[in-house]
Amino acid sequence: MSKIPPHIVDEVMQTARIEEVIGEFVNLKRAGSSMKGLSPFTDEKTPSFVVSPAKQIFKCFSTGKGGTVVTFIMEKEHFSFPEAIRWLADKYGIQIPEDAPESAEQIAATTERESLFIINEFAKDHFKERLHTSEEGNAIALSYFEERGFRKDIIEKFQLGYCLNSGDDFTKASIAKGYKLEYLEKVGLVKSKDDRRFDFFRGRVMFPIHSVSGRVLGFGGRTLFTDKKIAKYFNSPESPIYNKSEILYGLYFSKGDIIKYDNCFLCEGYTDVISMYQAGIQNVVSSSGTSLTKDQIKLIRRYTNNVTILYDGDAAGIKASFRGIDLILEEGLNVKVVLFPDGEDPDSYSKKASSEELETYIKEHTQDFISFKSDILLKEGEKDPIKLAELIKDIAHSVALIPDQITRTVYMQQISTRFGISEQVVAGELMKLRKNVVSQQLGQPELREVTAPKEAEQLLELRPNKDRNDLYRDEHGLVRLLVKFGTRLVQTEHMNEQGEKSMRETSVIELICHELDKDGLTFTTPLFETIYRLFREGLTENTLLKTSYFKHLEDQDIVRYVTDIESSDHELSAHWINKYNIHTRSESDKLNEAVMNTIYSFKAAKIEQRIDDIRVKLSAEVELEFNDMQDLIAEQILLEKIKLAFSEKLGRIILR
Repeated sequence: MSKIPPHIVDEVMQTARIEEVIGEFVNLKRAGSSMKGLSPFTDEKTPSFVVSPAKQIFKCFSTGKGGTVVTFIMEKEHFSFPEAIRWLADKYGIQIPEDAPESAEQIAATTERESLFIINEFAKDHFKERLHTSEEGNAIALSYFEERGFRKDIIEKFQLGYCLNSGDDFTKASIAKGYKLEYLEKVGLVKSKDDRRFDFFRGRVMFPIHSVSGRVLGFGGRTLFTDKKIAKYFNSPESPIYNKSEILYGLYFSKGDIIKYDNCFLCEGYTDVISMYQAGIQNVVSSSGTSLTKDQIKLIRRYTNNVTILYDGDAAGIKASFRGIDLILEEGLNVKVVLFPDGEDPDSYSKKASSEELETYIKEHTQDFISFKSDILLKEGEKDPIKLAELIKDIAHSVALIPDQITRTVYMQQISTRFGISEQVVAGELMKLRKNVVSQQLGQPELREVTAPKEAEQLLELRPNKDRNDLYRDEHGLVRLLVKFGTRLVQTEHMNEQGEKSMRETSVIELICHELDKDGLTFTTPLFETIYRLFREGLTENTLLKTSYFKHLEDQDIVRYVTDIESSDHELSAHWINKYNIHTRSESDKLNEAVMNTIYSFKAAKIEQRIDDIRVKLSAEVELEFNDMQDLIAEQILLEKIKLAFSEKLGRIILR
């Protein structure tokens, strides 16, 4: 992949609006000048994910992740820096100059993950082309979609396709393109048997499965043969880019409407989603024929807390899916249910009814899960006291899974009213069941094992003792001032040849670089040394680097560090000052003092480090030459005097 020119990177980052991009992945709500939502990186019920449109940065306080819009795309989609820039450029219509087309060798040199994405993208286009331009595709597959009532615009939108039944049409095309057989097999598009290679999805209509950002993760393929020995649907196997338990079909197309209507309709199959979408109900997804998983529920929760499950009229299938309701409740989401008439499913019913009739049916037949479960299970044992008691316990167990106490109480009252049982009895049963639920949750091994975050481990390794702690703190202090106030002017004292003092203005960057350079001081922390070097290089070119420069760099360690500084920058609001006439001195009001104190503290820490090195040498068992020992002692005495002078400037008490 060719290197993207710096001016294009700058244009992309200046054009991309972080609130728009992140808003496609996270349901953001206004919170003052910022926006908040649930973290897309971890499981949480209280929003700790903050986006600042003014600063164009984000901060996830649950995981510590933070950065720019590029950082977010890299973290969320596991993209490299160039991939994230290209994704944003494509979103905002920015042209990136391309080199010559990639050869098979260049493709092989890219990461395996990116190679798999490239292959899936090629497969999607290949299957689309075969659907529309081949005689077989037109006669068999396209006519099938049209018989299902899918409009041309919907077929195009969902990128539907067809894999020819010849056996190896796609295999030949992809190998001719230069794609590795190993990768083709890894994403499940090609299979090998003995010396024969063939298309896994041959003779099937193809449903691409997209990530939230629109990348093709895998495929679902439906056979058009009536032979019952042939599986109706094949899905792509698990791969480094596809984990079916973490994916919801249709979410890429529906996430905007899910946020808009604050509700997600959940159905079973690909065609259910497409037919509902075509009928005008576009906040719909499916679990793609698999049992609903916790990861899929957490994915929904990023956009809404409300789920409406759409069931067809198959009673046996409904009972098997009760566990899905319990999982949704356990994750703290609100559950409603719609049951279609016998023999109907969302796909078939949306074909028979108009859009208005479909909306009306859903609205009039939406039930809470207690009524739904009761109606289904009471049909079998309405007059049997034992079965009725089991039903009530089953419903109470579902309610006990709900983490919110107020919600549980409301449902407790509903159970009491519905079945004519005193609230006290229901409350006692719920309390017992709730204790069991909590005990099971606390008894999970993953909850008992508490491990330090990777970042914390690295920090502990970096700073194993107090001296290293002090030095890290002072290095951070200096770099923080460079990042936050580097271009600001401060007053510095100068003395001419005649010994006359005068005050001059200079930038914080120039002052700090001058003070460190004159003593030949460097940073021990690699990240800080890199940032400081960039500031110094800027000075040699007569350029004072601004914070925005660092946020555009490919090095995401620098980007995260800089945005952490920005995200922790809290200032008193103008409203507070104007209304209450309260004024406080901020760091910027006493910048001269802050800069000089930080420089002195940094130098004092460096001196302390050198003194410790001398002490170690003097106390070592290795004998020193007399002159070497004298030099070390003299240096130590001088450094102790300098340390004392710095301590007086900083107002510190020396304890040793």
